[in-house]
Amino acid sequence: MKILVLGGDGYLGWPTAMSFSGAGHEVMVVDSLAKRHWEQECGVTPLIPIPPLHQRVRQWQQVSGKTIRHRVGDIALNSRFVYQILEEFHPEAIIHYAEQPSAPFSMINRENALLTQQNNVLGTLNLLFAMKSRCPDAHLVKLGTMGEYGTPNIDIEEGFIEITHNGRKDTLPFPKQPGSFYHLSKVHDSHNIMFACKIWGLRATDLNQGVVYGIETEETALSPELRTSFHYDSIFGTALNRFCVQAAMGLPLTVYGKGKQTRGFLNIKDTLQCVDLTVRNPPKAGEYRVFNQFTEVFSVLKLAELVRDTGTKLGLPVKIDHISNPRIEQEEHYYNPKCTQLQSLGLRPKCLSDGVISEMLETVIRSKSHIDEQLVYPTVRWRNL
Repeated sequence: MKILVLGGDGYLGWPTAMSFSGAGHEVMVVDSLAKRHWEQECGVTPLIPIPPLHQRVRQWQQVSGKTIRHRVGDIALNSRFVYQILEEFHPEAIIHYAEQPSAPFSMINRENALLTQQNNVLGTLNLLFAMKSRCPDAHLVKLGTMGEYGTPNIDIEEGFIEITHNGRKDTLPFPKQPGSFYHLSKVHDSHNIMFACKIWGLRATDLNQGVVYGIETEETALSPELRTSFHYDSIFGTALNRFCVQAAMGLPLTVYGKGKQTRGFLNIKDTLQCVDLTVRNPPKAGEYRVFNQFTEVFSVLKLAELVRDTGTKLGLPVKIDHISNPRIEQEEHYYNPKCTQLQSLGLRPKCLSDGVISEMLETVIRSKSHIDEQLVYPTVRWRNL
C-alpha cells in the first residue's frame, strides 16, 4: 500500500514509518519539525539526542535497503501544501500523528493553548478537505486519546454508547470530559472527522490511545541513528519515563497527589501492531469508527511501585514521594474502559510485566550523563494558566 505518515519525525511517527516500510509498503513521511522547536522553547530535550529527519531517512535506507520519502511542511498553516502532498503521493492510508501531543504544554499560558488548538484542529480540518478533493477513498487513521473520555463513573465504551431516554433509544457519541486544552483539541478533531465521514463519505478510524511506553522496536534496534525519543521532563514526558529517570538518579519517585489516578497503557510495539491491524482492516466508505487502544490499566502509584520494585532488584535505592498535584483531576475514581475492537482483529499485547521496566531502567542508566535533574519536577499548574 501507499501509506502517508503525518508527524513522521515524532516519537510514534518515525517507528510507524519504518515499520510499514520494512513490511514492504511505499511510505512517505511529512513533518513540520515544530515539536523540536517547542522542545527548545521549553528548555527540554530527549534523554538521548535524536538525529535530524533527513539523517534518519538516509540511515534507514542504508540499513534496510528501503526508501522512505520525506517532506517538511506545516499542514495546519499551509493548506496548499496538504493538497500538493495528497495529489503527489495519492495515499491509500493516512496515519495522522501530526499534532501537539502534550497536555502540560497546552496549559502553560494562553499562547500555548491557542497554538495547540490551532495546530491540531486546523491541521486535521485542512487534511479532511484535502482528502475530499484529492483522495476521497483513502483511509484516515487518526491518533486520538483515551483522555477525551475523562474519568466518568460508568464503563467507557468504544466511541459510542446506547442511550435510553424517555422511552426511546439511540446510539450516540460517548460523552467527553477532557482534562486539558490538548485533550479538548482531540475532542474537536473527533467531531470534525465524524462529520466529514457523514457528509462526504470519507472513511476514518479514530484510535483513542492510552499512554505509550517503551523506546525500542524491531526497526529502532537496527541502528542508534534510528532510535526514537525518550522524554522524561514534566512537559513532554510521561510518568513512567520520569519514574525511571528518578530511580536511576537515586531520586524519590514524585507521585502527584494520592497517585490513584488510573489510565490505560500500552507498549510502543503494540501501537505499531494496532495501527497495522487498523490499516489492514479499513472501514467502509462513510464509516467513522473508534477503537480504544490500550492493553493494560494502572494507577500512577502502581507504576511507581513497579519501578521501585524493579529498581530494587537492580540495586537502586528507590523511594516514593507524594507531592502536590499540579493538575485538576479526580485522584480517586472509577475507571473501566472497554477495548475489544482491536483484540477482535488479532491484537496480541506485550505487557509491562514482560521485562520492559528493566529494559527502560538499563537504557536510562547508560545515559545518566544526559539527565537534567531539574526537568523531572512539575513547572505547569492548571490553575495558574
